[in-house]
Amino acid sequence: MTGLLYFSKLLIMLIIRLQRVGRKNDPNFRLVVTESRRASRSGAYLESLGSYNPKTKKTQLKNDRIKHWLMKGAQLSATANNMLVKAKIIEAPKINKAKGLTKSVEGV
Repeated sequence: MTGLLYFSKLLIMLIIRLQRVGRKNDPNFRLVVTESRRASRSGAYLESLGSYNPKTKKTQLKNDRIKHWLMKGAQLSATANNMLVKAKIIEAPKINKAKGLTKSVEGV
């Protein structure tokens, strides 16, 4: 039985995503490494990799730790990917999150 629990721990996927913190009407975000199954608001994360303030557009990132987790196999959310591309930490194309929301004019 313990072997099964240990095996299930090996299948946990890690994801780097933004976690909202701060007061009402004063958003701040943490860039965190967490298990993909956890909700982003649960508060449980493995490591904080930086922060982002959308009002002042100020971003603080730990470049070496982000690269460390990416080398370990952590996946990026779309928003985190776009933030790291903009900061030139990774070289990848930006991801369009609203790709499925295109309007089609059929039958007109």
